[in-house]
Amino acid sequence: MINAKQCRAARAWLGWSQEDLSKASLVSKRAIASFELEKSVPHDRTLHDLKRAIEDAGIEFLMSGAIGIGLREGEK
Repeated sequence: MINAKQCRAARAWLGWSQEDLSKASLVSKRAIASFELEKSVPHDRTLHDLKRAIEDAGIEFLMSGAIGIGLREGEK
């Protein structure tokens, strides 16, 4: 899954607000804010919904070796 830092970085790269991510993922803005501040750990389903929304917008999460984010070729 993704972590709070990846979520914040992906939003920044996309130029999305927490509200934008909320609309794209159907996850509440409050849950996103709490997650990004590392005040809570969302349920797996919530993390999946956040990850899917970000990936649908063109971000690829790198989970092997160095953990990070990147844009898929041909995006943005």
